Amino acid sequence: MLSAARRTADSVTVLRTGPTGISEYDPLVLATDAGRTAFFPTAETSRVRDLVTAMEDGELPTDGAAAVVDHDAERTTLPVPTDGPLAVGTRRVLGPCGWLDPLDPTAYQFHSLDRDASAVADAELVGRGRCDAAADDPVADAWRRARETDGDPVVVVNANDADDRQRADRTLLAGSPMSVLDGVAAVAEYLGTTDVVIHVAETDTELQAHLREAIDAAADELPVVPVVVTGPDEYRAGEPTAALEAIEGADRIEPRLQPPTPAEYGLYGRPTVIHTPRTFARVRLALADPEGTDRDAASTTRLLTVTGDVAAPATIEVGADARLSTVRNAVELEGSFKMACVGGVFGGLTRTLDVALTAAGLGTEGVVELLNDERCAVATAGERARFASEANSGRCVPGREGTVQLTELLRAVYRGSFDRAKIRELGRVMSRSSNCLLGAHAPRPVLTAMDEFESSFEAHADGRCPSGTCSDKL
Repeated sequence: MLSAARRTADSVTVLRTGPTGISEYDPLVLATDAGRTAFFPTAETSRVRDLVTAMEDGELPTDGAAAVVDHDAERTTLPVPTDGPLAVGTRRVLGPCGWLDPLDPTAYQFHSLDRDASAVADAELVGRGRCDAAADDPVADAWRRARETDGDPVVVVNANDADDRQRADRTLLAGSPMSVLDGVAAVAEYLGTTDVVIHVAETDTELQAHLREAIDAAADELPVVPVVVTGPDEYRAGEPTAALEAIEGADRIEPRLQPPTPAEYGLYGRPTVIHTPRTFARVRLALADPEGTDRDAASTTRLLTVTGDVAAPATIEVGADARLSTVRNAVELEGSFKMACVGGVFGGLTRTLDVALTAAGLGTEGVVELLNDERCAVATAGERARFASEANSGRCVPGREGTVQLTELLRAVYRGSFDRAKIRELGRVMSRSSNCLLGAHAPRPVLTAMDEFESSFEAHADGRCPSGTCSDKL
């Protein structure tokens, strides 16, 4: 995204800012002057030249703009139009994305420099994402445990998520790395350490270079200088303890048995706090106003990537009490809506959007897939079961054998045998006894699909696909 701002009557500054999260608008150009911003989505290079020329002539161009927004000239978060995808939800954590220069530390106010993380340790902040060791649990518990455990603590930013459905962490690292680094510095100060590692996929060389540039730029501003470490671009490597194995250079990447937790025995045996970029950005937001609305927003909003059968994915921020219907306005659905999968590759399926995001069984990974009427619920659940059988680490029997058995039970549906009781019992055993969340969550797409589309399973057992889109998909 580019932002053109007129500093004087005859001078135009052009900045390359980060993504807003709304892929439909890329590349988005913002023309800004004296507290007024015009939005030009999907602008071609020639259009950018024309906009800069117009601003050099002393006028803010608005012809052809998708929106024009009036705002405080000193605003430090993206001004939002009254309608369109950017108007969906709120933009507290996402605020700097697409507006500030991601590599200019002077554009940010670093709250870790004057506020210790103890200021928000009692806030109801929870970890976000499957790559977070405190996923959906209070982060302060892990901080305190790591601080009280013998040994030199270390902080890990786990940004290696091979599931490209989830784009929130990458949006933050690309669009507002300083916000993440500020949160990291605060937690490191709380733990009394300067040792910080950022774990990213080895294949994402562009993000690696971007992060190293951001770290170098902030070196004189922050008390920590993180080290960027790469790991295998595999789904299993995103699990927090598997990520620690990858960072240590283990030949076999698999989750560790717990307890002990990473906070007690983590990277190279040291007490370790491991969070996603989303979580660290929330720490920074809470530090900005530890007693007020920013702290509340850090605790209650969620970052979601809305994807699936859509023209372009969108990463948005909504309140924890939001309903799924909220996300429809962020994307253009291709075809008619049939169902949604909430929670990533192992999320839960629902045929209605009139349900709270926090509804039991739907998952909290930060992904909502909107799927159209060309999708088959049985095939969708089966494809995810098969992925689990291929992606699991093989460390525990429920994950290694359970995922294979689950896939076979779904294959049997295509051969005329739909054993509801056996599928549900297997799902119950896997969810309760698996060593890692992959094995525990793998049955969720299947079980929720059975709840919502049982008649479709019965039809497949009778040799029919009601959607008319599949045969033996497994």
